[in-house]
Amino acid sequence: MREEGQDALLDKLRNARSYILDMDGTVYLGRIWIDGARRFLDEIERAGKEYFFLTNNASKNPNDYVIKLGEMGLPISRDRIVTSGEATIAYIKEKFPGARVFLLGNDYLKTEFREAGIRLDEKAPDLVVTSFDTTLDYAKMCRVCDLVREGLPYISTHPDYNCPTETGFIPDSGAIHAFIHASSFRYPDKIIGKPNREIVEYLIRRVGADPEESVLVGDRIYTDIAAGKNYGILSALVLSGETKREDIASSEVKPDLVFESVKDMIKYL
Repeated sequence: MREEGQDALLDKLRNARSYILDMDGTVYLGRIWIDGARRFLDEIERAGKEYFFLTNNASKNPNDYVIKLGEMGLPISRDRIVTSGEATIAYIKEKFPGARVFLLGNDYLKTEFREAGIRLDEKAPDLVVTSFDTTLDYAKMCRVCDLVREGLPYISTHPDYNCPTETGFIPDSGAIHAFIHASSFRYPDKIIGKPNREIVEYLIRRVGADPEESVLVGDRIYTDIAAGKNYGILSALVLSGETKREDIASSEVKPDLVFESVKDMIKYL
């Protein structure tokens, strides 16, 4: 038996023109497509609709995602991929123009910051930015904690605790917040990625999607689904990544729609 209003939500899904899609755990795990995901993307375009990828994972920049997806058999243009790294760059340029930034991130993200004209400075920064750093070591851990403890403004690209892979979960940006807090007693002053409005506003502004005719699809309630709720976009939770069905009952944030995977959404295109 369907909950009250479920038919109206499914009608809204059928009428959606733009699909805003998470990546890790939603359409793939590592370099493996989730069952039916590749067909789902093809069917979106066959229905005359459009899709964009909106990922919190800033361990890669959009060009790297283009390469990765191409190697997985999906040719895609850079303008259809938006990362929390890009949204963070836009935020820094607006709120901290000219700032020298200590960036806790891997080389992909550092390249993206430099190409955007942001000055990286490990010795005398004005601002600390942390992200999902797959090259993290103890020296970096000590340095970032020192700077945060000094009271510098502290921004993070995204809040995800874990990143799903083919073999399970690995610590993500939120886990980095936890160790910094344990040492410095501070959490980020600002987090840019989902569920926060900054990243959704950046995407809407950049690609011109209409929130009223969009659906945000993801595998995490506390980032993807909350982002849809915070911005008034129809939200669809898929159970192919981090969130399990039993997690829904204990969550204050409730998805509009729930599917086992994006494969089950094809019939509503």
